[in-house]
Amino acid sequence: MKTIKLLLIEDDLNLGYILKSSLEDVIGEYEIEVASNGKEGLECMKSFTPDVIVSDIEMPVLNGLEMVKKIRQTNPDLPIVFATGKITPKDVMAGYEAGADNYIKKPFTPEELDAHVKALINIKNNSRLRLKNAIHKIGKYSFDPKNFTLIYNNSEKKILTARESQILELLWMHKGEIVKRKDILETFWNKMDPFFASRSLDVFITKLRGYLSKDASILIKNIKQAGLVLDAD
Repeated sequence: MKTIKLLLIEDDLNLGYILKSSLEDVIGEYEIEVASNGKEGLECMKSFTPDVIVSDIEMPVLNGLEMVKKIRQTNPDLPIVFATGKITPKDVMAGYEAGADNYIKKPFTPEELDAHVKALINIKNNSRLRLKNAIHKIGKYSFDPKNFTLIYNNSEKKILTARESQILELLWMHKGEIVKRKDILETFWNKMDPFFASRSLDVFITKLRGYLSKDASILIKNIKQAGLVLDAD
């Protein structure tokens, strides 16, 4: 694997530089820049183009949630992991609403972080390999998974995050079929606590239902103890 450029945003700089040393010197295959808050992180991105961001949430000057919202305005597919001790359902929902792809709970080992990062990069790379220039029709919507766009009635455009697009793409590929929750969770949240992974999936499905709600013929149905089905004309 080529060197992974990781931007680590952590207000505890001692912890930040310990992680930097562990990943670069012990794990290997990493080039890491450390910033101490969201504002520094955004500035760092101008000169250091990361493959992935790992960020704390509660930070001075600009917190992780607000930073990620700004990043998602121009970069929908950059993998972003929140590293935090706060992973209540409310906290998880706020993070995914902001645009995060995954969580890792503090404290964690460098090996755990490495596994999370590489899983996200593999998902991103595999998704890109599958994508062509095809525009998928979902009822009155046009879905472009390559560019993360969902257009209603050829006029109203919504930019999705990479994770939103990946989940919708998976459901579209199996349109009318049951996609097992277990398979979705293992694909996108394999290294996360099962409870929070399940709640995370629920957040994304709620968001996708909202995006598709202008066409009443489209349903993402929850089949109890089975999985999810995308029904659309």
